[in-house]
Amino acid sequence: MLTPETKIAIYRMMYLAQQWEMQLLRFLDDGQVSGFYHAGRGHEALEVASMMAVRTDDYLLYDHRGCAHMIAKGMSMVELYGDFLGNDKGSTTGLGAGIVHIADPAHGVLGQSGTLGGGHVLAAGAALSIKIRKTDQVAVNFFGDGAANRGTFHEGANVAGAWKLPMIYILQNNGWAISTPQARVTAVEHFSERAAGYGMVGVTIDGMDPWLVYETMAEAVERARTGGGATLIEGMVNRQRGHYEGDPMTYRPDEEIAAAKALDPVPATRQRLVDEGVLDDGALTELETEVLAEVQAAAAEAQTGTLPGRERLDQGVYA
Repeated sequence: MLTPETKIAIYRMMYLAQQWEMQLLRFLDDGQVSGFYHAGRGHEALEVASMMAVRTDDYLLYDHRGCAHMIAKGMSMVELYGDFLGNDKGSTTGLGAGIVHIADPAHGVLGQSGTLGGGHVLAAGAALSIKIRKTDQVAVNFFGDGAANRGTFHEGANVAGAWKLPMIYILQNNGWAISTPQARVTAVEHFSERAAGYGMVGVTIDGMDPWLVYETMAEAVERARTGGGATLIEGMVNRQRGHYEGDPMTYRPDEEIAAAKALDPVPATRQRLVDEGVLDDGALTELETEVLAEVQAAAAEAQTGTLPGRERLDQGVYA
């Protein structure tokens, strides 16, 4: 049930994810991150609210667009920073190479495929393991509109539908596959139309509306837990920044980028809490001050980590 407390928790997590990312971008600007990053600004409502509707033991195969879903799933901000800084504070203790190769099995975060779209089949495999073990967990796979056109999506979705796996596909549709408009490479207007071909439920929603996202996800989770099979949720979102940090975005009109920023779900959700009488401006400011302190403390701790030395070269190598 979407209670006032849940609404506050969703906003708090959205704001935290936003501020976490802003600090990471400062690390990038300072040259402390050796890899690269695909910012999630504009996607916070979809990533956070959906993860607030699952349990710690449910599985997440994340995509590369931001880290809000990982944070909302319960991952430590310190570990996430450590992964990007490439030091032993990270979830991979420095083996992630400063890019989004992160794992936290204790919070159900199984990691990410090394190739775009690989999560489709990995998540289906995780869902199959749930069915074999007869638990009531669910597996969630995030991906974008570009990765939706990979052949692996057909393979994973076909199995999930045919075997009624406890699987939820969350498609973050921001209309851009890197620099290619969706309409140029996809015949259907909404990817949710494809769900019927796999025998699963498909729905397209406003991914900028966290209340709607939470309720839609809660319904999909209930369906998966009770043997009703898979769901494809297509959330329509706006990407505010380039595909990656440093992308000049010359392929997007300035007015389109400005419109995307004007629809920022974080301040919009804040105003919604005020309008609905859930919290006033003073209480929200206090909440945000607490969050900023948490983010700053996490960043400071992560910077105390140590980079891996040569003695780590053969760690995890079994050949």
